[in-house]
Amino acid sequence: MVAVITEPVLTIRAMKRGDLDRVSEIETASYPYPWSRGIFADCLRVGYHCQVLLSDDQICGYGIVSMALDEAHLLNLCIAPEYRRQGLAALLLDHLLREVTIKAMDRLFLEVRPSNKGALALYRQRGFRVIGRRPGYYPAPDGREDATIMVLHLDAAGS
Repeated sequence: MVAVITEPVLTIRAMKRGDLDRVSEIETASYPYPWSRGIFADCLRVGYHCQVLLSDDQICGYGIVSMALDEAHLLNLCIAPEYRRQGLAALLLDHLLREVTIKAMDRLFLEVRPSNKGALALYRQRGFRVIGRRPGYYPAPDGREDATIMVLHLDAAGS
């Protein structure tokens, strides 16, 4: 008998209201100060670009981008803990970069915790550069943590 190893089928699609329980579950498993289910519902309601990443039909990650005029803002990008270190965050980020480019956005901004070394490395790898800091932006066990503000100029990114 020969064992057949198959790769998971990965798909990205628009987030739906029916996805909110799983998205909230991933968020809660990922962060000590997670977004509430209501925040995700509000993102859908106001028309943000909300996407889910599926591995064999199981939601394993999500990304949320707001867009206004010619600027986009990556509000949340998260992969479920059990799916990390497989390149899925990069896959989802690349998809979101293509989407904002199609929508004729010039720049994509984001905030990230300086302590999130993996995310910082991914964003730098994709051409984001640090442009500032927001003091006390994130809740933290010892008070507040600053945010590192990053930007990617999409016309220069070749996305």
